[in-house]
Amino acid sequence: MPVNQALGIFMTHRFLAVAIATLFFCLSGCSSIKTTTTVTTSTGLIASAVAGSVQPTVVLQSGLGDGKDSWKTIYQQIAVSNRVFAYDRPGYGDSPWVKAPRDPCSVATELRGALRAAGLSPPYVLVGHSLGGLYQFVFAKLYPGEVAGLLLLDPTHPSHWERMQHEAPAAAALIKGLRITSFGVASRDEFDDQTLCLDRIDTTTPLAMPVRLLTKTRFQAIELGSFETMVHSLEDDWRHLLGVQDILRVADSGHYIHHDQPAIVLEVLRSLVNEAPLRGGASPGDRVHEKQGHVR
Repeated sequence: MPVNQALGIFMTHRFLAVAIATLFFCLSGCSSIKTTTTVTTSTGLIASAVAGSVQPTVVLQSGLGDGKDSWKTIYQQIAVSNRVFAYDRPGYGDSPWVKAPRDPCSVATELRGALRAAGLSPPYVLVGHSLGGLYQFVFAKLYPGEVAGLLLLDPTHPSHWERMQHEAPAAAALIKGLRITSFGVASRDEFDDQTLCLDRIDTTTPLAMPVRLLTKTRFQAIELGSFETMVHSLEDDWRHLLGVQDILRVADSGHYIHHDQPAIVLEVLRSLVNEAPLRGGASPGDRVHEKQGHVR
């Protein structure tokens, strides 16, 4: 497992469990999501994969240290019923690293540009894991008219790093050390910029769209105590940010819920897609097939 992936995993609470899970998947036969399109955005070349044809398009956003391969457990299953888009942010997978702002607003704008360059029009159902959950939340805030629904998998809260430094200083100190010794350049850029634009995001008004929030239930010994208490407090605050009543705490799941319980993630996603409105007056049941635009 790449070092920067391991660091990104722990930053979003799952270092030990994910290391074991990754080893298991590779021993079982590692696979990958092949790049099918390469588009040019304002920050450079973006490698992505597109499958399926039915709108709305499901847009997958990985966490810190991960590329599109993080979604290999559910990508093809999503494509059976919906068009699905997964991509490598700059510095991961097949996308070259570029020196550019990596705050959540910039990442959301970059993703929007990649979708447009790939000929994929709204509406989108956004799915985000870990730090990718924060990115998708910001996308939904910046471009609410383009988002039909939002699914977050154990997402990084906007105040996660700030709260960790005050409430779980031992964990924060470990992360600071790992950032220096083990983070790759892409992970370091994203880590450093993770809160830079959030003061421009309205966090007082809940989202006005269908939303699902899934969180883990397994914590390692290293996570118990002040860190776990902080995580649960932030989970509860997501209710207000998202405008949801319920949090689905997924049994027997670590931070990578889509690895540990892919069937549950797919079931929740199907429910969300069925509830998500389409543009142009179409009802949720009237799903539209659309040809993919030309890309380089």
